[in-house]
Amino acid sequence: MTTERVLPAEAHRWRWPALTALLLGEAMNLLDATVVQVAAPAVHAELGGSVSDVQWFGTAYTLPFAVLLITGGRLGDLAGRRRLFVLGVAAFTAASVACALAPTAGLLIAFRAVQGAAAALVIPQTIGLIKAMFPGEETAKALGSIGPVMGLAAVCGPVLGGVLTHADLFGSSWRAAFLVNVPVAAVVLALAPLLPEDRAPVRPALDWPGTALAATGTGLVVYPLIGADVTHLSTGRWALLLAGLLALTLFARHQRRSARPLLEPGLFTHRGFPAALVASTAFFAVTNGMTTVVVLQLQLGTHTGVLTAGLSLTPWSAGLAVASWLAGARLVRRYGRRVMPYGLGVLLTGLLAAVVAYRTATPGHYPAAVLPGLALIGLGAGLFTPAFFTLALHPLRPQETGSAAGLLNAVQQLGATVGVAVLGSVYLAGAGTAGPGAAQHAAEAACWVAMGLVGVCAAASIRVGAPHRPSEP
Repeated sequence: MTTERVLPAEAHRWRWPALTALLLGEAMNLLDATVVQVAAPAVHAELGGSVSDVQWFGTAYTLPFAVLLITGGRLGDLAGRRRLFVLGVAAFTAASVACALAPTAGLLIAFRAVQGAAAALVIPQTIGLIKAMFPGEETAKALGSIGPVMGLAAVCGPVLGGVLTHADLFGSSWRAAFLVNVPVAAVVLALAPLLPEDRAPVRPALDWPGTALAATGTGLVVYPLIGADVTHLSTGRWALLLAGLLALTLFARHQRRSARPLLEPGLFTHRGFPAALVASTAFFAVTNGMTTVVVLQLQLGTHTGVLTAGLSLTPWSAGLAVASWLAGARLVRRYGRRVMPYGLGVLLTGLLAAVVAYRTATPGHYPAAVLPGLALIGLGAGLFTPAFFTLALHPLRPQETGSAAGLLNAVQQLGATVGVAVLGSVYLAGAGTAGPGAAQHAAEAACWVAMGLVGVCAAASIRVGAPHRPSEP
């Protein structure tokens, strides 16, 4: 176990401006996980390439982000959290500029992967630096600011991508979605000297074999799902998928036997934590995958403009924002784990409403009836998320919380990657067939697959969190 050095409170008279740097850096990195979703068809139209590249524009970012998050945290313990934070922001900014200047789809995908790796250096440093800067009760207040920032980034990402692409600032089109990172990063780097340097007093272990196995396994699992009809995978794709599962199995065995494991071993002695990982993967596969499907259906199926496609997600974003605030401020404290099934129930109702809307819409016309369904999906997701993260971390020992939070963040990004791969592939396979309404039927099929993933999430979340006795009003 490693412990962190907490500096005296008087050394941190600039701690609140320094917190602004941390939150802006975190928001910038999380925004880029979703900002390209609406812009992706416009990117493909300009740069060309395979249709499956539309999925890779997002997946190339979230996959290295997910795999390297925990290693990024360990590097911060070793080399210094401020140093890694600044290095990550600088690398992320350079990669953003490279993405904006990319002349081909292949280079854009490569630069997106560099962005994701840089983000994995930034995000894990936030909690450690907050604990180093803030004394006593202020620590909880500062840590409590992370959740709303994450929610706001999720809300604003797709809408911001649509607005910037439509605005076509100085003829930049979709490239502005990457260039917007430059002024934000400049503010973060200007404030970064206010951060204290902090590292673990005991030299942490770096599990490079474990990292390599995790990266290989997840890459081999995701790759064959991109651009494929997931209901009829070829023999070659099945072989890659099975090889990925084998690598992940070897990773799990390595973690059990290693003297320097990548993951905190005690996490898996808690009955509910592995279930929380499964639930998180399925949940974020649904939310991120369905965002991609909705945008693709609007832009490819009805030829809706990028601004309209982005703004069409506003009911989802608004529902998420309102429900997240309500659940975090009132419902979780009073009703505990019961909020999770209610949230999933509302989300499932929204998916059913979307199925009806796609089935009854006139082919080639804007499916306005899907908007109430998107609002319900957002409300359900907003109810589920605060309850889930609160209860998933609740039974853990203090020394396990940081590792658990990092792992849940990594699984969140992995779920997003899998969701875009699976649901995006279901949509593209169906939309590529002939006949009127093919795009609508493909979106409907993706909704049904998403409902199956909600079922997986519901089954796993039964074991998340301890029984809760509601407090008195």
